Amino acid sequence: MQPKPQMVESYTASPDGLTHKFTLRAGMKYHDGTPVTAKDVIPSLTRWSKKATDGAAMMARVGSMTATGELSFEIVLKEPFGPLLDSLANPLLPPFVMREKDALTDPNTQLTEAIGSGPFIFVRDEWKPGDKVIYRKNPNYTPRSEPTNAYSGSRQPKLDRVEWTYIPDPNTATQAFLRNEADIFEIPPVDLLPLLKRDPNIVVEVFNKPGVHGMVRFNSLHPPFNNAKARQAFAMAIDQKQYLAGMIGNPEYERECYAVFQCGSPNETTVGSEPFQKRDLEKAKQLLKESGYDGRPVVVLDPTDQQIIHNISIMAAQTLKEIGFNVDLQATDWATVTTRRGQKAAPGPGSPGWNIFTTWSSSVIMQSPVTNFAMPTPCDGKNWFGWPCDEELERLRRAYIPLIKPEERKAAIEAIQKRYYEVMPFAITGQFQSPVAYRKNIVGMPKTLNVTNWNTEKK
Repeated sequence: MQPKPQMVESYTASPDGLTHKFTLRAGMKYHDGTPVTAKDVIPSLTRWSKKATDGAAMMARVGSMTATGELSFEIVLKEPFGPLLDSLANPLLPPFVMREKDALTDPNTQLTEAIGSGPFIFVRDEWKPGDKVIYRKNPNYTPRSEPTNAYSGSRQPKLDRVEWTYIPDPNTATQAFLRNEADIFEIPPVDLLPLLKRDPNIVVEVFNKPGVHGMVRFNSLHPPFNNAKARQAFAMAIDQKQYLAGMIGNPEYERECYAVFQCGSPNETTVGSEPFQKRDLEKAKQLLKESGYDGRPVVVLDPTDQQIIHNISIMAAQTLKEIGFNVDLQATDWATVTTRRGQKAAPGPGSPGWNIFTTWSSSVIMQSPVTNFAMPTPCDGKNWFGWPCDEELERLRRAYIPLIKPEERKAAIEAIQKRYYEVMPFAITGQFQSPVAYRKNIVGMPKTLNVTNWNTEKK
């Protein structure tokens, strides 16, 4: 959990913490053969900052970003920003450096080409959306010399070809894995892990030790969840033990958690959560009544091809019904959810609009107000899907960012969490770990938060 350089060869910071100078590694090339230069970095960081929570926080303090040479650039801050390197090294939502012409694409416009500079090359001609993604070894990749440690250090492309196969039905995927039709199973169903563990040729291992948490995200633009009491009503009706049993079903991987910045993290606290730690249906029904809910259908998006998220959706629909909501549970797939959740249209017949979608997110990025992408609540409608608006919570979150003293940061975290439970921009359904399964002849896989394929060999 320490930031380490990957594309950067050297770095210096001025004593006042305002000027940061970087030099890229020499010899790096994109997959089309063009060199990686500092001119690519500046627009790449700018584009990333338009979507990433920590990137936006950083850019609010940036005075200038300039390419000072073919491989050198500098970031000059208007005021100190302590988590600068942590943001640039974000392990799950990093600032990928792309070609300048790609980086200049509007951040709200999807890129038409996938050309990076890493150890594997996307094979577009063999891509089958919704079925298979192919990568081949980058023969021109030059890895770092340091030993591999999680995402840092040497990234050796030892496999000639990597195929990611998408099998939407978890039972079908499990059987295919047991028949040796696949080498790695990224997110195996927890209820089928005993079946996998009985096979002597299969290893089941937790890579992401901090785990993840389940989330219910409300659309705060439209009734009924534009009212905080309706959101609180739902949270008051959650029984995390039941949700964890439904999501995971194995106590070995489950943990009740009411800390918005994750249990087991330096920012864990119970402040403000006490009323929500015990399910209270009568209180939930009273809050719903006070919210002025008029009985309109509540659209819940249910991606049936994502087992854990599907389970959260089913349980969320049941919880909503128990306290008096009229529920419209719409079965779909995750690709459709990722498209529809960006729609701001009011839900209704024939509309792509929605009221609730469910998901899960890694504890590593959710444990800080800087990187927790669901926490920003500015009223400009540019925050993460659901677009909650609460200027006080956003003021508290922003006030945390420049703090350095531990006691000040602790007090700020408690203030943020207290306000979170008052306005409830999203609801937590519990914290859990999700194991990875792989065959014993697969060696060298880095123990990273997500499955990666560099340094991996098939014996």
